[in-house]
Formats: sequence, C-alpha cells, structure tokens
Amino acid sequence: MSAATEDIVLDDHRTAVPFLPEGDRRRQRLHQFQTRLDERLRQADAVPRVARLGVVIGERRWLVELAEAGEIVPLPGVITPVPLARPWFRGLVNLRGTLYGVSDLQMFAGGAPTPVSRESRLLAFGASLEVHAALLVSRMLGLHDAHDWRVLEGAAGRPTHAWEGRALLDAEGRTWHELSLARLAADEEFLSAGR
Repeated sequence: MSAATEDIVLDDHRTAVPFLPEGDRRRQRLHQFQTRLDERLRQADAVPRVARLGVVIGERRWLVELAEAGEIVPLPGVITPVPLARPWFRGLVNLRGTLYGVSDLQMFAGGAPTPVSRESRLLAFGASLEVHAALLVSRMLGLHDAHDWRVLEGAAGRPTHAWEGRALLDAEGRTWHELSLARLAADEEFLSAGR
C-alpha cells in the first residue's frame, strides 16, 4: 500500500509531497521555500553587480565609486574665486552651510579648462573622505554597471595619474576611465591649491 500524496504549488511548480498533517506540511513548504531562496541568493552573489556613477569631465567619461561620491548639485550661480590659487582651483561654494573647494580635474591633469554649460554640476567628495572638495563636472551620465566591459590594454589603457584607474570599453565602444576620489583626496598636489 502506497503512502498518500498531495500536490502543492510552490513558486509555480507542482510538487508531490506525502500527505502530512497541516503543521508538518507548512514546515515542509517553509523549508523548501528557504532552500530555493538560499540558492537564488547564492546565484546572485556569484555575479557581482557594482553600479558606479558615470560623469563627463571635459571630453572624458569617468566612473566614480558611489561610496566615494557625495552630493551632486547644479552649478551655483557664483563660485567665489580665491586669490593666489592655482588655475585649476575654481574657488569656493557653500553647500548646505559648508564651504567646498571646487577644482577643475581636466585642468589639474594638464588639460584645457572644463567648459561650463546648463548641464554642468558639482560632484562633492563623500563625507568618509574627510575633504570638503568638489569637482566641476560637464554632465552626469547616471549609474553604470561595468562588470562586463572590456579592459583596455597597452598604452591606451595605462593610467597617467595615481588617482586614475583602468580604462574600460563599454558595449557601444565608448572609452571610460575609473576615477578614485579617495586617491585624489590623498594627492598632495591636489590638496595644495595655493601657489
């Protein structure tokens, strides 16, 4: 004589289980649910997805770690210039009652001044970096998951500054550069905006 079974539905799958009292059936369904949930979480952890903030500074596309980025604000009407500062140091702004030094990363790296437009923003350094600094950004490009982008090798992918990471090629063939705000915040030259 075979044991009685009962079909139950778990996540759109019919499963035959031995006929059990209601309490035991609930425990068994809960156990099966937890087992499937655990498997899904393990699969999700196997493929790391790390979104980073995409910005354009001058002509270059950059990826910034979200943990290093702070507030993103529209460019204020006035950036107060600071006498005897280096040309790449644009001046000071008040962000929510705190003074931030605004730097032009493109000029700091030896390039031309970053043009200012309606799309320009300030990208403040995250509070964890303990530097009241912001970068002039030409425009924001949103969040990007670059885990499957191709790393550029050779001279094209070689960083030219300590605060610059790898060069990456996205699915559309555009080049992006990793920008470490933490390393930039530790750069002695960057911290010495005075002449």
